[in-house]
Amino acid sequence: MSTLYIRFPSKAAIENASPEAAPECHFALATDSGAVEREGTAVLEQLGEAISAAQKVVVLLAASDVNLLQVQVPPLSASRLKAALPNLVEEQLMTDPAECILAAGPAMSEGLRTIAVVNRTWLENAVQRVLALGARSVAVLPLQLCLPYQPDTVAATFAESGASLDVDLALRTGEQEGIGLALLPAQPEAAAREALQTLCALVPHQPIALYVQQARLPAWQAAAEALGQEERIALFADNWPRWIAGVRGLPFNLAAGLGGGGGPSLNLRAWRWPLVLAGLLLLVNIGVLNFQWLRLKGEAGELRAAMTQTFKSVYPKEPLTGDPVLQMRRNIDLARQRAGQAAPDDFLVLASAFGEAWQGAMQGRTGPGIATVEYNERTLQVTLKPEGEAPTAQIQAALAARNLSLTPKTANVWQIRSSK
Repeated sequence: MSTLYIRFPSKAAIENASPEAAPECHFALATDSGAVEREGTAVLEQLGEAISAAQKVVVLLAASDVNLLQVQVPPLSASRLKAALPNLVEEQLMTDPAECILAAGPAMSEGLRTIAVVNRTWLENAVQRVLALGARSVAVLPLQLCLPYQPDTVAATFAESGASLDVDLALRTGEQEGIGLALLPAQPEAAAREALQTLCALVPHQPIALYVQQARLPAWQAAAEALGQEERIALFADNWPRWIAGVRGLPFNLAAGLGGGGGPSLNLRAWRWPLVLAGLLLLVNIGVLNFQWLRLKGEAGELRAAMTQTFKSVYPKEPLTGDPVLQMRRNIDLARQRAGQAAPDDFLVLASAFGEAWQGAMQGRTGPGIATVEYNERTLQVTLKPEGEAPTAQIQAALAARNLSLTPKTANVWQIRSSK
């Protein structure tokens, strides 16, 4: 699996850039172990192939577009905390909380929590742009909290836009604290000096670890020396392994506030041909089933027509009122009765056979007596007295020899029917 990391340009850089020159994004494609396979800069729309190939896309949102607020939060469940966040941060915001995405970090000492705030419209636009290029899963993180954290040192970075004069400053001042500023230097040739002056004003005393692009190290070093801050500001070449290490374990995912907008989506492109084949197989199976059903329906119609013809040939004057087999069976039973022959499910036949089987099974033994004998719907129902145990298996065998079946309805009630 691979993950594509993208450093998104700030909102100010995009708005101040000319329509012909969109700001570029720094990106890196890395494995699960953090090894960088590919890195560079490109306009977001040029990363479509890399975005669609990656299993996950992590967007590092510019620090100037994310506010990190320290808020006193009472102990609440996750669902109640989500509902209470707008009221908790309302006094610290200059806009309506409904226009923002709010994400809470883990609880800290004294009930404090860090709340990340980002403009909803801007975040939705950023995520939708990435999803439109084929992303399967999108996570959005505040860039300032991806900087290396050292307890006694402030980590900082400057992102310079090639399409505009904007310089985006990101500071990490604590484990879950950081700020961001979008700077517009008055003199482009002195951008590094003006940016460092702002940085020193924000961090007047603490040591600073400043991460800048490798090619810009001499310019930033010269600016630090010109301000007499070369001992307090330690300069380092920016690199992707450091950012990837900072991303891991970060508790904020701003895309989660969009609901399912940044969640994983099904890659239908990879399943296109299997789905087509499955659909074709389904259509073939449906066609075969319909053919079999029509064939069986035709055979059933032919069989019924043959039985109807046989019935009419035997009983030409009798109208067919239902199932020809059932009606013919009734006529045969009626003819037997008229001829003095008993049907196998007549009361006398059932009672006589049961009496013989009962007498043979109970000979020489004691057992329950017979309480009642009822005949209903060609079934003989025998109720036994609750005294002792009847030889059920022996009686069943004796009745089976006479083409009768015995079915225990309850412990003391038997039902006897013809097996024919």
